[in-house]
Amino acid sequence: MGGRVEQIGNATLILGDALEVLPTLDAGSVHMVFTDPPYGHNNNNGDLIHRWEAALGRLPGGEDSPLGRPIANDGAEANDLFRAILPELNRALASKGCCCCCCCCGGGGPDPQFARWSLWLDEVFAFKQMVIWDKGPMGMGWHYRRSYETVLVAEKRGGSRWYDETDRIENIIRPGQYGIRKIIPDAEEHPTPKPPALAAHFMRLHTRQGETVLDPFMGRGSTGEAAMGLGRRFIGIEIDPKWFDASCERIENAQRQLRMFA
Repeated sequence: MGGRVEQIGNATLILGDALEVLPTLDAGSVHMVFTDPPYGHNNNNGDLIHRWEAALGRLPGGEDSPLGRPIANDGAEANDLFRAILPELNRALASKGCCCCCCCCGGGGPDPQFARWSLWLDEVFAFKQMVIWDKGPMGMGWHYRRSYETVLVAEKRGGSRWYDETDRIENIIRPGQYGIRKIIPDAEEHPTPKPPALAAHFMRLHTRQGETVLDPFMGRGSTGEAAMGLGRRFIGIEIDPKWFDASCERIENAQRQLRMFA
């Protein structure tokens, strides 16, 4: 099932390649996927994200400070990887299971990524909605600066898990709504973190307590922290040993908090 497995409370954390680990999961054993795959942007390989702390004056040495934190599979292979895991995610999902994938915002020429990924999702699942996460001004970039991201929501064909009864859920998450706020990471943190509240918002809509949430690109474990806090089971897969270890520490802390308030 991968090079290393850690069981922390109701969380199973697996160090390994998602393409190798996913086929080992039981079919229908997962109720929801929430994940932030690599986008293929080569972040932290000399780009603005790489130089972010230096550009803000947070570190000595100016823009030449070596702050690269490259993300595994964040090159040209990212799109092939995303498309390849979709059938395995579908196999692992239970009936009416939901798949939520973070994706970049608009732009990118004649073949923008959010559109391409949406179509690929719809080949395997039933595409449901593109949710806009408005992170608030001002984002990185130039010209039309990036101030939002998308979460692509698809469902296993044949039905829908939907547990909101307010009939007031929009397809836009506004700045600070549901406690969701963007994170500007420090140099020692994962370069593309997502707030746990983002994953928690979708878990409340598509799962109930005791059900299982899967993140095949776990990063530093924000999805796992959200799952633990909401009483869900969690399976997380991460290929980078550094971030796997950081996730284990984060989930241990979340488990410790649960014990304190039990």
